[in-house]
Amino acid sequence: MSRTGSSLRRLLATGLTVVATAATVLVATAGPAAAATVPGIDVSHYQGAINWTSVRNAGIQFAFIKATEGTSYKDPRFNTNYVAAYNAGVIRGAYHFARPNISSGAVQANYLASNGGAWSADSRTLPAALDLEANPYSGGYCYGLSTTGMRNWVQDFLNTYRSRTGRYAVIYTTTSWWNQCTGSWSGPWGNHPLWIARWASAPGTLPAGAPVWSFWQYTSTGSVAGISGNVDRNYWNGDRSRLIALANNTP
Repeated sequence: MSRTGSSLRRLLATGLTVVATAATVLVATAGPAAAATVPGIDVSHYQGAINWTSVRNAGIQFAFIKATEGTSYKDPRFNTNYVAAYNAGVIRGAYHFARPNISSGAVQANYLASNGGAWSADSRTLPAALDLEANPYSGGYCYGLSTTGMRNWVQDFLNTYRSRTGRYAVIYTTTSWWNQCTGSWSGPWGNHPLWIARWASAPGTLPAGAPVWSFWQYTSTGSVAGISGNVDRNYWNGDRSRLIALANNTP
């Protein structure tokens, strides 16, 4: 999900695990074999022009759409995609690619909230996602931060986003990155939906302390009508009514 869209993410995600868990009152209580799943995608400007009506007609029910990165980058197709997805009946959410080595978490959370990551209870807007993955730029796998420094950065982002929007942000990460870069921190999983990025036939082992996943990115080479080329495919761990409950922040 990085801005580069490079093979680095493919190497990092293949065979690794990430997880997603919803807020305590919204989290799915059954494993993927026992629960209904809802199909979705995540996109950025790399997918080019998207026919969202065709996407919805193909059965896609939700989408995470890249909004921002760091402190100054806004995806050039975000505004078009975000509105068109909504108008086509797709439940949408924004996502922010984190760059913890260039500013505080609060600065980046405010940038997201001011540039597409706000929230409204309209049955089609999910809380925004914080994309935490291996650094694709210079500065080291964990952005040069200690595990304590990374925990503090993430908490600063999450606290600020909640203060701005009233919502717990979704967290996208891999088990490998999370456990290494945060020191197997379990702090957020009581409230924050956890999004799995594991390109395999099963979500796999969850990050330390995470009880269940909510979203699972299971391939980067999917195809969907209305989109030219490959697209990330995802599942929501529950039925549509539970996804709408997450969107509306209701039990």
